[in-house]
Amino acid sequence: MRFALFDLDGTLVDRGAAYPRAVAGFVHEHGYGPEIEQWLLTELADRADRSDFDRLRTVFSLNESTDNLWRAYVDRMAASVHCRPVVLAALEELKRAGWSLGIATNGAGDIQRAKLTASGLSDLVDGVAVSGDIEIRKPDRRLFELAAMRCGLSLADGGWMIGDNPATDIGGGRQAGLRTIWLRGRPWPKELPAAHHTVDDVTDAVAILLNEME
Repeated sequence: MRFALFDLDGTLVDRGAAYPRAVAGFVHEHGYGPEIEQWLLTELADRADRSDFDRLRTVFSLNESTDNLWRAYVDRMAASVHCRPVVLAALEELKRAGWSLGIATNGAGDIQRAKLTASGLSDLVDGVAVSGDIEIRKPDRRLFELAAMRCGLSLADGGWMIGDNPATDIGGGRQAGLRTIWLRGRPWPKELPAAHHTVDDVTDAVAILLNEME
């Protein structure tokens, strides 16, 4: 069986647009002011995990527990993120064509799974590997191995990695023996070998995979 592993943030969902909405809702819900909002926008720009909210409590001397703050943010993020219908439809077509689909993503396990559920992606994928669950981050080969295994397959079966991050998704995917498709956007490091394909949208990546079968 053919399989394709997808990155989550910046590939299947637009975290960059979702997290400011989540922060704004979180701040409003708790009655916090602009200083806390700006701190969160800065600190959570790349990723968020529970430890960020431990630091938030310390910096601003907040009384609410870290667990409650983190859970409130996870819920807000899940409500703010979405996967475009055209992307969901493309993945459904790939599934109908006999592909096994997996997610290989860095991030905290609970927030990444919340995004997958809220966006409808959890109903489409066969296996998920999240770095926060196992303390292994892309580009480590072991995360790709785990994602493939959870799809019931092996890296030795040959597969694809699709993502927006040149180093973690494309460089890591290549090192894991996968063919790669890069979603153009981030600067490309000169020392990194090119992806097998470069596209502007994840739906274009799916089209390449479907053409592979012809």
